[in-house]
Amino acid sequence: MMKRKIILTIFITLLFTTCNIVYNVSASYHLRQLCVDTNGDTSTVCDSKYDMNETNVKNRMVYQHLGNTGLMVSRLSYGAWITFGKQINVDQAYEIMKFCIERGVNFFDNAEAYANGIAETMMGNALQKIFQTMPDVTREDLVITTKIFFGVKRPLYYPNRVGLSRKHIIEGLKQSLKRMQLDFVDVVFAHRFDHHTPMEEIVRSFNHVINQGLAHYWCTSEWSAANIEQAYGVAKRLNLIPPACEQPQYNLLHRERFEIEYKDLYIKYGLGTTIWSALASGVLTGKYNNGIPENSRLGLSSLSSFKQQFLSGKRHGPWEDIIKRVLLLQAMADSIGCTLPQLSIAWTLKNPHVSTVIMGGTKIHQLNDNLGSLLCAEKLTAELMDEIERIMETKPDVPRDWTMYTRL
Repeated sequence: MMKRKIILTIFITLLFTTCNIVYNVSASYHLRQLCVDTNGDTSTVCDSKYDMNETNVKNRMVYQHLGNTGLMVSRLSYGAWITFGKQINVDQAYEIMKFCIERGVNFFDNAEAYANGIAETMMGNALQKIFQTMPDVTREDLVITTKIFFGVKRPLYYPNRVGLSRKHIIEGLKQSLKRMQLDFVDVVFAHRFDHHTPMEEIVRSFNHVINQGLAHYWCTSEWSAANIEQAYGVAKRLNLIPPACEQPQYNLLHRERFEIEYKDLYIKYGLGTTIWSALASGVLTGKYNNGIPENSRLGLSSLSSFKQQFLSGKRHGPWEDIIKRVLLLQAMADSIGCTLPQLSIAWTLKNPHVSTVIMGGTKIHQLNDNLGSLLCAEKLTAELMDEIERIMETKPDVPRDWTMYTRL
C-alpha cells in the first residue's frame, strides 16, 4: 500500500512539473529569425551579410517566432481589414493572397467584425481557390487568424453575439470557421477587452477552443498591459495557456503603448506582437500631402470618423504639422533609395518586439513596394534612426527611474 502511495505521489509531482514546463512563461526565450528564399533554401540565417544583400533579399522572406512560441510567422503579413468586402472582390482577394504567398508571406489576418463577416467569407473562398491552383501550398504552410468580440451584426446589437463570454468565444469562432471554410485557425484573438466578463472565464474559454482543436494559440488585441498581465496571472494560477501575442496599433505617429506600456511584458513574458496600421491609414505613404483622394482609406465614407480624427488633430496632433514631418521623411527616404512606405514599415521592423507587420494594400504594386521594406530596414543605421527621431519628434517620454534618483 505504501509503495502504491509513493508511486502515485511521484506521478502527480511529475504531472504538475510537466504542466509547469509546458505553460510556465519565461522571458529567456530565443528570438530567432530565419530567411527563406523562393526555392525553400534556409542555408543561411538573416544576420548573414550574404543573406541580406540587395540581390538576395528581394527573393527572400524573413520569419520570426511569434513571441514565446514555436510558431514562425513572416515579418510582413497581410490583413483583411477594410480591403476585403469594402474595397476589393473575391477575385482580387485571391490574386493578392496568391502574390503574398509566392513572396513568402504566411500570416493572414481577419476578424468576425470585418465587413460583418464578409471579409472572412471572402478569404475562405480565396483560400479554397489557392489550394486548388497552388498544389505546393497546404494548410500547414499558412498562419490564418481571426478575432472575436464585435460580432457580425453591427450596428444592430444582440447581447450574446458580442463580447468575450464563453458562449460568444466558442460560438463566434465556430461561425468564423464556417465562413472561412476551415477546421481551425492558427491564432484566435480577443479583439478587445471585455470589462463585463470575468478574466477566468475569458482565459478558460480560449483554452477550451484550443483544446477542442479550433485554434492553436490565442492572443489579445488592443488590451492594456494591466489586462494582459491579469490574463497571464490567471493562466499561471490555473496551469492554462496564456496569450501568445498582442495586436496593437504601432507606427511613427502612435508609439507610447507599444514602446512604454508593454515594455515589461516583453521582458517578463516574451510577448509577441502583430502590429496594424504601420502606415497610419496611408498618412505615412505621403498620399495625403496634397489632400485626401476619394478612393483612399481616409476618403471612404465608412471611415469618415477616422478622417475627422486626423484632420482635427485628435488622433496624432495638428494635421499641418504631420504633413510637414511626412515631407521631411520623404526627403530622407529618397536619399537612401527607399520609398516612403518602405521607410515607414522598415522603421517598425527595426523593433525586435514586432513579430509581424500587417500590410493592407488593395493593389499588387502597393504590396510589392511594401515588401521592399525588408531591404530598406537593412539600410537604417543607428544614425538614420536618430535622424528619423529628430524629424518626427514622436518618441514617447520614458517614465523616470526613481531608483537612480540620488539627490536629497
